[in-house]
Amino acid sequence: MADKVTKLAEEIYEYVGGVNNVNKIVNCMTRIRMGVIDGSKVDLDGLRAVDGVMGVVEDETLQIVLGPGTVSKVAQKMADMAGVELGEERPDGTAVEEPPTSTSGKEDVNAKAEEVHAQVKKKNQKPWSKVLKSIANIFVPLIPAFVGAGIIGGIASVLTNMLEAGTVSGDAWVNIVSVGSIIQSGVFTYLVIYVGINAAREFGASPSLGGVIGGVTMLTGMSEDMPLPNIFTGEPLAEGQGGVIGVIIAVFLMAQVEKWLHKVVPDTVDIIVTPVLTLAAMGIVTIFFIMPLAGWISDGLVGGITWVLGVGGGFAGFVLGTLFLPMVMFGLHQILTPIHLSLIETYGSTSLLPILAMAGAGQVGAAFALWLRCRNNKKLTEMIKGALPVGILGIGEPLIYGVTLPLGRPFITACLGGGIGGAVVGLLGGVGSISIGPSGLALIPLIAEGGWFVYVISLIAGYIGGFVLTYFFGTNEDIREGRIM
Repeated sequence: MADKVTKLAEEIYEYVGGVNNVNKIVNCMTRIRMGVIDGSKVDLDGLRAVDGVMGVVEDETLQIVLGPGTVSKVAQKMADMAGVELGEERPDGTAVEEPPTSTSGKEDVNAKAEEVHAQVKKKNQKPWSKVLKSIANIFVPLIPAFVGAGIIGGIASVLTNMLEAGTVSGDAWVNIVSVGSIIQSGVFTYLVIYVGINAAREFGASPSLGGVIGGVTMLTGMSEDMPLPNIFTGEPLAEGQGGVIGVIIAVFLMAQVEKWLHKVVPDTVDIIVTPVLTLAAMGIVTIFFIMPLAGWISDGLVGGITWVLGVGGGFAGFVLGTLFLPMVMFGLHQILTPIHLSLIETYGSTSLLPILAMAGAGQVGAAFALWLRCRNNKKLTEMIKGALPVGILGIGEPLIYGVTLPLGRPFITACLGGGIGGAVVGLLGGVGSISIGPSGLALIPLIAEGGWFVYVISLIAGYIGGFVLTYFFGTNEDIREGRIM
């Protein structure tokens, strides 16, 4: 495995223009995300042809889909080869200059055209893409904690029900439940602090100050006898008001204040004056302005989604389940993370995640249909064999970028299959997830009490929908005979 990891890391570097053309490397559950300095040096076709690469996504960061397990090993190897830590930006941030070479006039104009194209593409990056990138960089590092603590909390919840029903008894079981609950609380009770630290890193501020601003929203030092007022309504401020949305806004503003102070405060007293003034100013702004405003935004989002799901039912579930994969494709799904967390904070679970998870079920059903329908397409069936197991467990990106999306039609039928699963969830209702992270079968331990049966029924509906639609409408002769892929 080590040799395979090294070979994959070397080949990725080869097709992205070398180690010196990458200024930052991070990874999520399935993708390596790279900051590329000169986009004209990237060979996308070569990258897609590398054995082990399941897909390539062009965004403000170049994203290489490798699948779970492999991605973390390859990302670490690439960081080691570059001599940096994962997530650390290269100190110079620029590529090493290469000696000029003699070229013909045609090569000169082509090189210039590529340079201008890269500059225009960078200049015209949409503001929302930068926002989504920042949200991803804040929350992606927390996903292992969400998954691990969420599953442990789910097991503790099941054991609690068993204790109450008398199925199990004894101090040992009570202690196990207590430990599980403590671990789960270790993530979600202090989530605003973790988000504050990651947000500060993302926005170029001191991580420790970001953690403090996150902790400020918990109002830990506030006297119960003298609660601080919401200056807009006059009501007492509530602990955690505004949630992670407020923390991200506050830390972004804090970063601007800290950077400005670093410029104007003399170096001899900077280490004392800058953090004091930054925390004093942003503490006041966060408590009296950002928390109430972010609370209003958060309440509006949570109430709006709850209303849509309550009124729309099966139709709302179908639309959300169908459109989620295109959102993933364009990176828009990152904006949903703070919304999920706000729902969990308000209701104890997010009813949105189980519906969106049905998109992966449609992919799985489509993959089974392609496997049966396209037996003569050996390359396709081999890719399905590699991507299907993790797809069933809820990691759908290898199936999306390695199988259905490149073929076109199966991607559409898979999305519609996910919509069918989403419609069943929306119609039957009563399903929520106590944490975020996985989907598919891996989400079952996170389903709140009483909803797992409906979730499984909906998952099967998504499988069947994706299978039937893809089997009858998702292929053509070229796909079946192996002339495509």
